[in-house]
Amino acid sequence: MSNEGRAEGLVEVVLPGKVEPDGLEVRHGGAVPAPGPGQVLIRMEATGVSFAEQQMRRGRYYDQPPFPFVPGYDLVGTVLATGEGVDAGLAGTRVAALVKVGGWASHVLVDAADAVPVPDGIGAAEAETLVVNGITAWQMLHRKARVRAGQTVLVHGANGGVGSVLVQLALAACAKVIGTASVRHHEVLRERGVPPVDYRDPDLAARVRALAPGGVDAVFDHVGGRSIVTSWSLLAPGGTLVSYGSASTRDDEGSKQWPVLKLLGRLWLWNALPGRRRAYFFNIWAGRALAKDRFRARLGADLGQVFGALQRGDLTPQIAARLPLGRAADALRLAESGTVVGKVVLTP
Repeated sequence: MSNEGRAEGLVEVVLPGKVEPDGLEVRHGGAVPAPGPGQVLIRMEATGVSFAEQQMRRGRYYDQPPFPFVPGYDLVGTVLATGEGVDAGLAGTRVAALVKVGGWASHVLVDAADAVPVPDGIGAAEAETLVVNGITAWQMLHRKARVRAGQTVLVHGANGGVGSVLVQLALAACAKVIGTASVRHHEVLRERGVPPVDYRDPDLAARVRALAPGGVDAVFDHVGGRSIVTSWSLLAPGGTLVSYGSASTRDDEGSKQWPVLKLLGRLWLWNALPGRRRAYFFNIWAGRALAKDRFRARLGADLGQVFGALQRGDLTPQIAARLPLGRAADALRLAESGTVVGKVVLTP
């Protein structure tokens, strides 16, 4: 191992099984791993709580590993050490990484090719809010829906981690945005120039149609279930529905694959119908197994675009709260409460 960092004990949060947040285990004093060939060792400076971890603790994330494991979908930190075949100059560099699991730890091993440099002037917590959330929002907006200036989009959960980034990126693209959220978050949306709609309103579809009589050009739906039917009905001719989750099934029992399969079947059927509307299910990991190099190149390019938007002022980091890693249970409860705007961030 080259460029060795100082000796430190490993701290990690372990998800031992289907547990309430208090069931998370914080383990101290483990050996800090050494990077292997092609890897870097990152000292975590910020990681976060996303919907994936909320599903994982319930055993309902469709491709999560078997228990026990360390959750944590993404992280930002400093490269402490580099493995064989990796540029030693990376040591000391702040990077971001998308890992799916393993981020809730003081030290994390990552393939060097998956570490994306964070530009100078961007803090670790600020960057963390834009890793999985920013890439998801950017790729759905620009690669799937291909939203253009003057179009109208509907963002469900416009106060959430992904939703708040989607709103800002869509506005930066000169699109008109309608956002659904609970009433407590409506004033924040109005301040951004986004007309809010109560997501619990039984007449939600009518409220959206009043704002966009001809339909909307794109809908971004993380809710799934019955919401996806409403979202499809609100599309204008030529519009695009992008589904990226099934939050409405979070507390369901039974198969964790069934809600996703049911959703995919519905989208396939809609795409088979005559007409010019399209529906997609977005998964950030799609295609990685078949085209890893292309996936990494796109990931780095898109995250670079997101960081550029932050530097231009098109994005304001939405940090709901910052809590130390040892309080992961509190962070998870807060993220699940539905009362916060943006992302709950964990720090060392």
